[in-house]
Amino acid sequence: MAGWQGAQIMNAYLVFPLLTAAGVALVMQNLLMVRMTESVSTVIITLVINSAMGLALLLGTLLARNGWAGVSETIQAIRPWVVLPGLLGSFFVFAGIVGYQSVGASVTIAVLVASQLGTGLLADAYKAQTPPSALSLLGAALLVAGAVLILRGKG
Repeated sequence: MAGWQGAQIMNAYLVFPLLTAAGVALVMQNLLMVRMTESVSTVIITLVINSAMGLALLLGTLLARNGWAGVSETIQAIRPWVVLPGLLGSFFVFAGIVGYQSVGASVTIAVLVASQLGTGLLADAYKAQTPPSALSLLGAALLVAGAVLILRGKG
């Protein structure tokens, strides 16, 4: 968020609704993408359409805000490693679609959230150079237990 105008961290009261809306949007996106995948020959077509729409929206926004100078800066910022976030994001969306199709939304979300939380705890611990608190570990364990219960309830 440091690059955002004003370079201020959002108030937590604004971040939680934003994250909640993003979570709802992600479920809706995956449900719609599963539907798209049912009408085409491969999930790759769905991913291409999804990525193209996102790119068009972002490019249009960049041009409106910064003109061609923004496009030029974007091109200059490209380094070999910067493709990794896009590849990881595409993998995440692909896995989500496959999960929704194969095991349903609730199981997919439970496993994704549990794995994200575990990785997030590790990332935070690495950044802070301190191990996660007992309460954080308990919360993660409860989330994993919830994911297991959801998995068992489906079968």
